[in-house]
Parts: sequence; C-alpha cells; structure tokens
Amino acid sequence: MREFEGDYILADNVWDETVWVWRRTGAPKGCKVEIVEGLITVTPLSSVAHNGVAERVQRRLYDVIPEDWGVYRRLPLAVPGRLGLFEPDLAVVPEALLREGDEQLILASKAELVGEIVSAATATNDRIHKLAGYAQAGVPLYLLIDSLAPGGPTVTLYGEPDGETYRVLYAGEVGDQVVLPAPFGCTLHTCVFPGR
Repeated sequence: MREFEGDYILADNVWDETVWVWRRTGAPKGCKVEIVEGLITVTPLSSVAHNGVAERVQRRLYDVIPEDWGVYRRLPLAVPGRLGLFEPDLAVVPEALLREGDEQLILASKAELVGEIVSAATATNDRIHKLAGYAQAGVPLYLLIDSLAPGGPTVTLYGEPDGETYRVLYAGEVGDQVVLPAPFGCTLHTCVFPGR
C-alpha cells in the first residue's frame, strides 16, 4: 500500500483501501462510522434509552465474565471477508486484545458475544448485514435487541454460527428473561430495560 501526500492511496486490495478511507472519515462527535458491505456509513448519536439498554446488559455481563475479559461499547470489530468494520453497541472480548495489533480495530472473530440495539438508522444493518457478518466471523453469540420490530420490541439471541447464518437460540419480547449459555451462564432480565 502506498500513500500519496496523505490524501490518496494505492492499495493492494479493496479491504486496505476501505479501512484507509474509514480511518480518515470525519463525522460529528458521537456518530458511528462503520463499514457495512464495503460502504462507509455514518449513523447519528444513539438515544438516551438506547444507551440505557446497553448499560443494563453491560452491567449484567460484568457479573459473570472472567476478570481478563471486558465489555466494550463501539469497539471497532473487523470482518474483512465481508468488507465490514462494525462498532457494536456491546462487545465482549479478552482485554489482552486491546493491547495487541492494530490500534484501531480488532478482528470480530475474537469476540465472545456481540450485542446490537436497533435504531431507525441501523435497523437493516443490525438485522441483516451485521447478522451475516458476525456469523461469518464465527462470533459465538449475537444478541439483537430490537425495539422497532413489527409487533413490538423483541430480543433475539443467535448462536452456533455456520457460514453467514446463525441458529436462533432464543426469540421473545422485551420484558422476558433471556438465558445466555456458557461461558456466560446468566439471565438477562429485559423487564428492566428503559422505555418499557
């Protein structure tokens, strides 16, 4: 890869070129800049309720994860095979990964669990593109909290990735209890989510 005067690149492949552009994409403070299906997307700041839901899940996960794992918000996770670089609402990864390799992103395949909270701006990406990307990366568990689902707010836990698909381990309404399997072995009480 060769960079010319800081504003042009001659890359060996599309992934390197797209990540180069992503790193230089300016967006208003608080917005997410992601690569979804090879396209750089900018989404607006999350709502207060959105952050409240993430905080409730994060708090519960810290009760059960090993000391050397962390729960991170908007941690850049790369899925090069799908030209994807996602900043999930929650990602559980070993803390050591934050000290290794690239200073701006981690391979999604290293995550133990990823959680997305659907907003109007991210609905299609969270439900379709990120679902396929996380599955292809082999992320063991994908938690999708969808307050915009037809018929009312839902929670879906996906697991057992196979290619670009997951098996649905749990599908229910926000308000129900969701059991996360090992290595988490805990219950999420979604009745405490803000906005219920």
